[in-house]
Amino acid sequence: MSPRATIADVARLAGVHPGTVSRALNRKTEGQVNAETASRVRAVAKQLGYVPNSIARGLRTSSSMTIGVIIPDLTNPIFPPIVRGIDSHLAPRGYSAFVVNTDGSDATERLLFESLVQRQVDGFIFATGHSGHSIAGEAYERGIRAVMVNRDSRGVPYPAVVGDDAQGIRESVEHLGRLGHRRIAHIAGPPTFSTSQVRAEAFVAACADLGIRGEVFRAPAYSVEAGQSVMDSVLDGSGFRPTAVVAGNDLLALGVYHSLRLHGLSIPEDVSVVGFNDMPFAGDFQPPMTTVRTPHFDLGVESARLLLNQIESSALTALRVMLPVELIVRASTGPAPENPSFD
Repeated sequence: MSPRATIADVARLAGVHPGTVSRALNRKTEGQVNAETASRVRAVAKQLGYVPNSIARGLRTSSSMTIGVIIPDLTNPIFPPIVRGIDSHLAPRGYSAFVVNTDGSDATERLLFESLVQRQVDGFIFATGHSGHSIAGEAYERGIRAVMVNRDSRGVPYPAVVGDDAQGIRESVEHLGRLGHRRIAHIAGPPTFSTSQVRAEAFVAACADLGIRGEVFRAPAYSVEAGQSVMDSVLDGSGFRPTAVVAGNDLLALGVYHSLRLHGLSIPEDVSVVGFNDMPFAGDFQPPMTTVRTPHFDLGVESARLLLNQIESSALTALRVMLPVELIVRASTGPAPENPSFD
């Protein structure tokens, strides 16, 4: 096997000093090098297969070149695209991500957080935000750089990158209103999550504006099982008979699908269903699910960008970045039934 190319090899072939190579191949310092020279250095580095040594760079800059990414549930289909977006921004800049999964446990999150602190990560991206998020508050007090993604942590002034959840819910209710629905249930997620609160509040406001009777029902988790359980209780004993359901996410909506079928009801002939997130395969459900598409990959990219900006500027700045969402209309929504079969 041929020996690994070194920075000296690149410098010799490009006809420059090794320090010039180092600056040309570092996005933080490439502007200090003449554009033509930088282009030649990059071409030689590619020719030789030279890869910058991030460990050596870290020793020079007192940086580990690593980022801790804390995810609540890697089995939830929305999080892998977020992680891919994070990595797509970090990798070209010489950073690596340590991704850990908490399974929704605050105790597990604390253990993993401290482990990553001991590994001297340069900052964190939290996807685990909720009201009273103690780890985020503690990290902020300790001056640790971090960004919240998908959810924020109310009361902790970290930057947050989120989708425009309120607009997505409003578009969902307006869509159902145009189809003639006047009784709509919202299956909301846990009240401690900012996403749940924003979506539930937007639902109530949209129904009030449009003269629609809307009722909010809380699920204890963003899961298929929770969605089915809550929808069972709506149909079996709530006294409220909706012709449409707006779910807090696609997993809850899938649980609604299961409940409706067990009760002998058809989608959308008896009840229309709208999800949220447009997770993979939502278009392959039977019927294909109308849902709000959130740009999860872009959320990841933007959260990584904000964090690296913090690291480079050594400043903690509260900033909320909201990315647009889009209602994707499929076959799970249709006209309101004139004579609902469950009345």
